[in-house]
Amino acid sequence: MATADRVQVYTPQATPQKRVSLAQQQQRWGWIFLSPWIFGFLAFTAIPMIASLAFTFTSFDLSEPDKAEFVGFDNWERLLTSDPLVGKALGVTFKFASFALPLSIIIPVGMATLLNAKSLWAKRLFRTLFYMPYIVPTVSIIYIFNGYLNAYSGWLNRFLDSILGVRGPDWLFDPFWIYPALFIIGVWTTGNAMLTTLASMQTVPTELYEAAKVDGANSVTAFRKITLPLISPVIFYNLILALVGLFRYFDIPYILKNGTGDPGNATLFYNVYFYRVAFRYQDMGYGSTLAWLLFIVAMLVTLLVFASARYWVYYAGDRD
Repeated sequence: MATADRVQVYTPQATPQKRVSLAQQQQRWGWIFLSPWIFGFLAFTAIPMIASLAFTFTSFDLSEPDKAEFVGFDNWERLLTSDPLVGKALGVTFKFASFALPLSIIIPVGMATLLNAKSLWAKRLFRTLFYMPYIVPTVSIIYIFNGYLNAYSGWLNRFLDSILGVRGPDWLFDPFWIYPALFIIGVWTTGNAMLTTLASMQTVPTELYEAAKVDGANSVTAFRKITLPLISPVIFYNLILALVGLFRYFDIPYILKNGTGDPGNATLFYNVYFYRVAFRYQDMGYGSTLAWLLFIVAMLVTLLVFASARYWVYYAGDRD
């Protein structure tokens, strides 16, 4: 008896699909959401920085871009050896920073301490009044203070004359008094630093103050031993922002003096000089070299500040 042929039917097995873990999905969506920032960083920061670095080795005039040529390190040699205004501009910037930077930290801390006091009435009103100038446009502030600090008709000199019997200085045209005038204008922008410092003070546990009071510490000791260490991360944050603002300091002296550097180059800040070279004289090659010098100086100063943070900034999670 013949055995019937057995026909085996092959059924293809379904290919197992690769499972994507939750971490991989989150990573993929993270890159998707970051892609606009990455594109913006590459298009408007990284690529322009690389281009400006290339310009430092060229003689590139914006009015005659077709005549650009490679000059090697000539721009750097000019910057370091034969341009006296570079040292002058750096000196003006650091001279202003020598008193403006400490006061930009001390004043917000003092204002926040005042607003954090339990005995102060109308705290919300004062917080609003102190913060409001921060949102006023810079140009408007400059024009307001241009009249306020006028040597003959300004309110400040009138106050000094009528109340104190003192003749006020020529704030805007005296090489010495122009720096206090610039700082008076800059005080109006301390509202944000004051607000972050105040928020940090309000997170300090009250139990620490009560324990210090039991141990016989007065308010000054409690402020120095408790408040300052616990708000030091915010002070450090404000210090970094102040440094960034210092190295970007341009609009106030430029608008106030139209970029001339008057009186006597006292307002010839580094950014004002850089803008004059790059966009007024259209010397983009040398202007890019000035910009990179500022970048190097700012980077070194910032690294020094970060290195010093381990000695005075207190973080609650530290276990050292």
